[in-house]
Amino acid sequence: MLPPANQFNTPRNVPSVANMHAPTQVKQPPVVYFTMFLVGLSLFVFILHKLDDLFLPLIYAILLSLLLMPIVTRLEKWRWPRILSIATAILLVFIGILLLFGFFGTQIVGLRSELPLIQEKLVVLFDQTQQQLAHRFHFQPMSHEQVIDSSLEALQKQSSKYLGSTLNTTLGVLSTVTLVPIYIFCFLYYRDHLRQFMFRFVEPDKRTTVLHTVDNIQNVVQGYMTGLLTVIVVVSIMNAIGLLALGVKYAIFFAIFASVLAVIPYIGIIVGSIIPALITFVETGSLVHGLAVVGVFMLVQFISDNILAPLITASKVSLNPLTAIIALILGAALWGTPGMILSVPLSAVIKVVL
Repeated sequence: MLPPANQFNTPRNVPSVANMHAPTQVKQPPVVYFTMFLVGLSLFVFILHKLDDLFLPLIYAILLSLLLMPIVTRLEKWRWPRILSIATAILLVFIGILLLFGFFGTQIVGLRSELPLIQEKLVVLFDQTQQQLAHRFHFQPMSHEQVIDSSLEALQKQSSKYLGSTLNTTLGVLSTVTLVPIYIFCFLYYRDHLRQFMFRFVEPDKRTTVLHTVDNIQNVVQGYMTGLLTVIVVVSIMNAIGLLALGVKYAIFFAIFASVLAVIPYIGIIVGSIIPALITFVETGSLVHGLAVVGVFMLVQFISDNILAPLITASKVSLNPLTAIIALILGAALWGTPGMILSVPLSAVIKVVL
């Protein structure tokens, strides 16, 4: 008797065709994903560092565009043409910067005229201090001619390096000053098109979330920039009052100068206080008077950090000191001084996104 026909047609213990062609998923160990992340992050940081001439003007333009957005929007509500509204806002910023640089220029010219007298007093003070230290610690003092000769020799060795660095810095500033207004105009004029272009890459059900995030970023940047400008004005006034009370020359100039440098967290106020303290020390010959100048700046900075900044700037912009210091170090390592200035607002933006 023959077996059933399907007994010869259906093989036993043979996998089906679907199972034979099913792809085999190989799960990668976590170290592979971590390595890929580090490689991608390193490449991203390398690109940011090498293309700083491209990214820095763009970032400055984005921040200033968000700052000028309320002004442009208000002018457009008054039925001003968009081009005229944007041009007016940019012109206001340009006039403010021009007035600030004009004031700084006149003060620097006056200060430069007094440099020979300050130099003579500094030489006398140096000789007196050196004689006192030599008498106390029993060593042969150097004459100021020897000090000048050694300083000139060191300056000649570094002159080419300083000249190249100064030239690169000047070209970078000119490039930034030229490109930033153009970028600002484009961002503000085509802001509706940029938003529509961004939505092309976002799923329809997530557009509301993305729009909410963009609005939060705009509010954070506007709150930080307007708050920062307000703090600079208030700190300048307090610095000027303290320096005028101490009788410091060019008190208004040094007050504004230190306040502007205060945009670099934790370091700007130190740099801004050294020069007026040194000049005051040379002018008066009193170390106590020079330290009093430093004390004024430190007191004003303490009031600014603990009272003014929390009240004026929005609470959602504030970062804890550890985060600010880390961002400051990373910004300086990536882009130098511009990176230090941009570190805090960019950290606030990243905080909103995450």
